[in-house]
Amino acid sequence: MGGEMQRKVALVTGAAKGIGRAIAVALAANGFDLAVNYSRSEDAAAATAKLCEAAGAAVVLVRADVSQEAEVAEMIGQVEARYGGHLDLLVNNAGTTSDVPPKAFDTMDVDDFDRVFAVNVRGLFLVIKHASRLLKAMPQADVINVASIVGLRPGPQPLPYSASKAAIISMTQTLAGALGPSIRVNALAPGWLEGEWMERTLAENYQTLMARRAKATPLKRCATVEDVGEAAVALATTLRFTTGQTIVIDGGFSAVT
Repeated sequence: MGGEMQRKVALVTGAAKGIGRAIAVALAANGFDLAVNYSRSEDAAAATAKLCEAAGAAVVLVRADVSQEAEVAEMIGQVEARYGGHLDLLVNNAGTTSDVPPKAFDTMDVDDFDRVFAVNVRGLFLVIKHASRLLKAMPQADVINVASIVGLRPGPQPLPYSASKAAIISMTQTLAGALGPSIRVNALAPGWLEGEWMERTLAENYQTLMARRAKATPLKRCATVEDVGEAAVALATTLRFTTGQTIVIDGGFSAVT
């Protein structure tokens, strides 16, 4: 934290792997120190921290289930203590889903539905609720919420997941009005991502369906977590007159189909 130019500070929730890890590492490589949040995957979060440190960042690991308010409050307290109240960027990435496909929604247990909303929607609310006092203390700050293309149009994801991502997009718009002008609030909506998330969703059809999607995409491939990290950096460091927006990262697929 020393030196004439103080690095910015970002808290990334759900940063143990996948999109969260990619965003954290991209931010580390672009002048941010990090608070890396995780809920259960401590070893994976530690690996994320090492990658961020290798990119030049100071890192603090903070464990919290974002659906639990007491844990969120403790997490924000830890970030405040580690970085002296300095928080420039909050990335709400923590999320979960169900294993029940959309067409079998009527077989879903209500607890399964509620858990997805507890993490994806209530969790986002709780983290912003408690982080906002630190963000408001900065001359300008940013919130980036990780949504999904299925929050904008139908897809193969389970019903509560899609609905939760639509809620995140709506919350992004409302919070942009509530927190402006000093805090910008935007969302990222990745399309079909290469990797384990879509492998779980598409199962044995993964290779065939991903290839088909890439062929129908103007940029001729599916998105990667690194693409999402790049978009997060752009929102956090430039685009200063952009707020309340959802940036789709799908190579143009949803624009032409």
